[in-house]
Amino acid sequence: MKYQGNQNFSHKQEDKIGVLITNLGTPDTPTKSDLKKYLREFLSDPRVVEIPRLLWWMILNFVILNIRPRRSAKAYRTVWTERGSPLLFHTNDQADALRIKLKQTYGENIVVDFAMRYGSPSVDSVIDKMLQQGVRKLLVLPLYPQYCASTTASTFDAVAASLAKKRLIPELRFINHYHDFPEYIQAVADKIRQHWAINGKADKLIFTYHGIPKRYLLNGDPYHCECYKTSRLLAENLGLTEKEYLVSFQSRFGREEWLQPYTDKTLIALPEQGVKSVQLVCPGFSADCLETIEEIEVENRDYFMEAGGERYEYISALNAETSHIDMMAKLLEQHLQGWTIVNDTDKRVELAKKLGALN
Repeated sequence: MKYQGNQNFSHKQEDKIGVLITNLGTPDTPTKSDLKKYLREFLSDPRVVEIPRLLWWMILNFVILNIRPRRSAKAYRTVWTERGSPLLFHTNDQADALRIKLKQTYGENIVVDFAMRYGSPSVDSVIDKMLQQGVRKLLVLPLYPQYCASTTASTFDAVAASLAKKRLIPELRFINHYHDFPEYIQAVADKIRQHWAINGKADKLIFTYHGIPKRYLLNGDPYHCECYKTSRLLAENLGLTEKEYLVSFQSRFGREEWLQPYTDKTLIALPEQGVKSVQLVCPGFSADCLETIEEIEVENRDYFMEAGGERYEYISALNAETSHIDMMAKLLEQHLQGWTIVNDTDKRVELAKKLGALN
């Protein structure tokens, strides 16, 4: 294997600390062709679908990729904006705000960027760009509060695969969850309080999370437990009793049993139990995306209202709000402790000249 060097390396270049935030990903456009490309990359990841590779390859290529891209493209078109995909521009905004925030402490010694696990900008391309800018210490923050092998570990796989090709790899730190980080809990709780101040409370507050197959939990994935811990901490912060909130899981796929209770079935059943108003929040999402906007805000609203519900409200993600940026900055600063940059560029240049390595 030919390892990649830094084509723009110069002894005059100052070393930097890098902060890379990542999220799941998005197609380039809401078209069938781009959805097919995106879904092939996403659903080919063995961390996402844990079934025998040959069997899954046949299902994916002969069935799913011939049906789902058209449906998904139609759904994406309903949330696409002038700025493109919500997940992409929210994550871009988060990186921009974090860059400004962290430069107040670290000055020009820090490089902040973002990448997507699937689609563009890819983890590999952004890491390469950061190394070209002189990053020698890299901190990665996947924006998934609750650890899950399908998301967090998959991101680590992508980072590792990128660095495995490099001749010079940076020092590396990786934040694998922040589901109980006090500032994260406070930021989400305050977002809910802001919604209550304008709209009042509903009969039930529902913390709904992306689902995963139950088999993953039984095989040791802590995701289910971390979702419940986040929910408990939020409920305590908000002063809720057990009767005032629920935890559920959305977006199941296929026939296999997933984590329960299912969000859609829960919403259909609640009106018969006397629950006529609900408010939903997705504490596992750092930014609004297709899943929160189309599935939670629209599709599940229809289920609830058609079942006899009277009031349904979705409380949006934190996105690039100041409280979210402040929270992320504090989390990052905790993990950046001990890292310093000693800029001895002049001495390096002088020595390089003596050794004939610099003209």
